[in-house]
Amino acid sequence: MDATDLAFAGISRQAELIRAGELSSRELTETLLARIERLDPALNAFRVVMAEEALAEADARDGAAALDRGPLHGVPVAIKDENDVAGQVTAFGGSSQSTPVAEDGAATARLRAAGAVIIGKTNMSEFGQWPFTESQTFGYTRNAWDPTRTAGGSSGGTAVATAAGMVGAGLGGDGGGSIRIPSACNGLFGLKPQLGRVSFAPNPELWGGLGTVGPLTRRVEDSALFYDVVRGATPNDRFRPPEPRMSFGEAARTEPGRLRIAVCAKAPLPFVRLDREQRAALESVVQTLRDLGHEVEEVDPPYPDTRIAFIPQYLGGVRAEAAMVEHPERLERRTKQTAAVAKLVPRRAFEWGIRRGHAQADRFNEFFRERDLILTPTIAEQPRRLGALDGVGFLGASLRSTPMIAYCAIWNVLGNPAASIPAGTSSAGLPLAVQLVGPPNDEPTILQAAAQLERELGWPERRPPNC
Repeated sequence: MDATDLAFAGISRQAELIRAGELSSRELTETLLARIERLDPALNAFRVVMAEEALAEADARDGAAALDRGPLHGVPVAIKDENDVAGQVTAFGGSSQSTPVAEDGAATARLRAAGAVIIGKTNMSEFGQWPFTESQTFGYTRNAWDPTRTAGGSSGGTAVATAAGMVGAGLGGDGGGSIRIPSACNGLFGLKPQLGRVSFAPNPELWGGLGTVGPLTRRVEDSALFYDVVRGATPNDRFRPPEPRMSFGEAARTEPGRLRIAVCAKAPLPFVRLDREQRAALESVVQTLRDLGHEVEEVDPPYPDTRIAFIPQYLGGVRAEAAMVEHPERLERRTKQTAAVAKLVPRRAFEWGIRRGHAQADRFNEFFRERDLILTPTIAEQPRRLGALDGVGFLGASLRSTPMIAYCAIWNVLGNPAASIPAGTSSAGLPLAVQLVGPPNDEPTILQAAAQLERELGWPERRPPNC
């Protein structure tokens, strides 16, 4: 296996090669660091590359006894910059923080415990507010398939690092689509798990009832492996879902049986126009699912208007994060505007929004009594040109974000697991995607269906040009 094939092999295969003694952690880490050095100046996926630390960690992994080797032993991964990594600043996509944190966050600590090597921290929009990874401090993060286009956001850095083969997988976060949107823009598999599935400790929550964290990967099995390492609550967590009916790894290896799937092209938000090629991708996946024997029916689900629950949680989450920074004067203009708008919303509205979202979820999830999954587009448009946030404030950025979040944000309010799945490429060579949504706590059915589609569509074999 040459260096490029190794880089695109994914974390499951990389771990397997290290476990078999066919590859050392140092060799793999050096290979990926060389790719970062070559590719990242143009793509800007990483805020910081921890080269020396990663090589030292790789050497320690190579010297570990066999009994001390976990499922990700020796495999480098990237971490989105809202997650704590010991010895590094948690910058949240901006320049308002300057002091390195002393300890890993829960997900980072679990990755290390499983043997992973932390290779760097990836770029994001400030506080993850926008579905475009564009920062006044760190610049544009560029799409792996077309560097003139957005990488999506807010986990755009992790998406580009993974899509371009600079890592086999990376940690992202999703408070309104921020795993699924950049996955859709970069041809990746991105599962937002059930609310509370992955701890955000030391914080009890991420944006109230909206946010969760998880991986962006090329392959379903890689996502399942990553999740089985990081999932699980801590005593500090506010939301604690029940254990899934099977491990995620088992789900990725298990056939789903005949599923009842509702398909809907209509967006849960008004005044959203679906791109013609995104619609064609949805229709193509519908046919593939029918060919696989599933019952697929066009249905308009009874979507609630979740904006009334989303907005106070979103504003409250950004307000709380902005209030904790060391240098508030360095916050971006748009972030200051968001915080100013948030001050107009009573603090009690934050908790009301969480309760409202849970009440809406209880009513809506009756729909899943007669359906196993819902299939929708992931984003309404194709990745737009860079500069989506240039020259606009809070209101303008919100309007430009709407086509990107229109199909995703509702599932953050309701809490359901949802995944973006690659669905071919457009006439411009850009990735297309669809979204699978499951009932509460049922990531396994999404993983089963996604793995079946992956075998049929073969998306992991597609690589961005010039990578």
